[in-house]
Amino acid sequence: MVRVAVLDRERCKPKDCQHECRNFCPEVRNRIDAVVFSDGEDKPSIIVESLCTGCGICIKKCPYKVITIINLPEELKEECSHRYGPNMFKLFRLPIPKEGVITGLIGRNGTGKTTALRILSGEIRPNLGEYDSPPNWEKVTRRYRGSILQDYFQRLSKNKLKVVYKPQHVDMIPRYVKGRVSTLLQKADRTGKLTRLVADLQLKNILNRPIGVLSGGELQRLAIAAVICREADVYIFDEPSSHLDVSQRLRAAKAVRSLVDGGKTVLIAEHDLAMLDYLSDQVCVLYGEPGAYGIISHVHGVRVGINIYLDGFIPDENMRFRSQPIKFHVKPPRELKLVEGWKLSWSSMEKSFRSFRLRVDAGEVRQGETIGVLGPNGIGKTTFIKLLAKIEKPDRGETPPLEGLAVSYKPQYISAQYEGSVDSLLRDVGGERYGTDFFEDELVRPLALKKFLDRDVKDLSGGELQRVAIATCLVKEAHVYLIDEPSAYLDVEERLVAARAIRKVVEGREAFGFVVEHDIVAQDFIADRLMIFTGKPGAEGHAESPVSLRDGMNSFLTDMKITFRRDSVTGRPRVNKPESKIDRMQKGMGEYYYVPEKETSES
Repeated sequence: MVRVAVLDRERCKPKDCQHECRNFCPEVRNRIDAVVFSDGEDKPSIIVESLCTGCGICIKKCPYKVITIINLPEELKEECSHRYGPNMFKLFRLPIPKEGVITGLIGRNGTGKTTALRILSGEIRPNLGEYDSPPNWEKVTRRYRGSILQDYFQRLSKNKLKVVYKPQHVDMIPRYVKGRVSTLLQKADRTGKLTRLVADLQLKNILNRPIGVLSGGELQRLAIAAVICREADVYIFDEPSSHLDVSQRLRAAKAVRSLVDGGKTVLIAEHDLAMLDYLSDQVCVLYGEPGAYGIISHVHGVRVGINIYLDGFIPDENMRFRSQPIKFHVKPPRELKLVEGWKLSWSSMEKSFRSFRLRVDAGEVRQGETIGVLGPNGIGKTTFIKLLAKIEKPDRGETPPLEGLAVSYKPQYISAQYEGSVDSLLRDVGGERYGTDFFEDELVRPLALKKFLDRDVKDLSGGELQRVAIATCLVKEAHVYLIDEPSAYLDVEERLVAARAIRKVVEGREAFGFVVEHDIVAQDFIADRLMIFTGKPGAEGHAESPVSLRDGMNSFLTDMKITFRRDSVTGRPRVNKPESKIDRMQKGMGEYYYVPEKETSES
């Protein structure tokens, strides 16, 4: 049995506790130093894994709930690839990169995707779990002898393998890179691809801008272009879809896939299932306990790998890592109240700014219904939500009458301005709903808020802050819920859990819901009907009246010139390869979204 003990050092407060982890440990009471304070009594303890019995008493007694102890199969003992330090995150195995193939990584946040990519990029040398005396490259390559990784690490250690890496957090780029976009791209271009990439990734309008003023989506496209422009053997992309709209994601995916034509090795970590499916040729599933340990599965075909992740069971390892599978369903139209007084209507509206004009067609939302909002970045979706929330006033037309109705709004960009803990924030906002069965069963447990309820809001990561913002919005007793981009910074499971929570609250309260979302899979989970936004980003936008999910998806995807099919096993939407047989067939039928995948169709 391999025992992994992890202690969250950021939350551990040895000065404020009675050292319960040591004082209640049965082994310590038997004079076996299974828990020690080697750095002093005011520093976090160290749990000696070889002496720990895994009884779990320290986990229950710790007042700050910072200890995690996991028992893993003995077979994994020799497969540790990296550990950051004593009682810190531990990664088992590594992805297998192949020339001319895109390898996708799918898994929860905190299970080691970025760590694995940093190792394969050469930024981190794998220590094989020996953090106190890290092995040299010779020992590392000997560990992986007989595998593709042996040759990979040999070439990497001798600087015979050129690797370029697009990091996860593109918002950090302006801190380290100054100057104009064109200057950066011209310096990076070693392949002659710059002109084509500027057109494909729609960078022409920002070439003369300083990098410091770019938005998240512009920084993402700049980073992708800068990586593809460089000459390398291995290209690594960590979450390339963040901040991008659907059209931009597909453009970026096509640019990344072009690398395979030159026989390059590509690795990608991605949370958007549709984009991961479209990009990858093979998939490795990551599972484990976020922040504690991660295990990388063996390589699977892209369809099989994603379905394994959704099912929560890996057949070739006989490993179940989730109790319930994630299922998708083609939703029939729900029976909604149609009597007068159970609808919220708005007239045709217009709103103009200095260089942007939004036109909104008249429409209505019915009680218990969630309207999904789809369209490119800079087309007016957030402006429309702000009009509904009365944050902005239309220049012409009338917003829905909200007199006597409570509105709960989650903005697109969330900040940690609240002074206090997550628990106190939810208590202040939730009122009588705080502490109820609904609060625990529909928000705290599914969104995994328990681990950081006692932490200050200002100390949360992007994903944690997003989950808290969603919970803060949904815990309010409201009649109208306006939610702008809830899936940003969330992993696949968190996105679908958030989508399910939004639907449950809107349906359960018989409220009116509006959700802006770029992730097609998440939007499919959430929406009953769709509002499609068209126009010219940054100049003018047109919000059409809500239509059925099927008609809305067909209209939107027709403009995108892409088709989706339904996976025959999980029901999830899958992107068809451009000009494939099924792509041409669906375009001929005018069905861009709901055609089920047959056993004989492409996989």
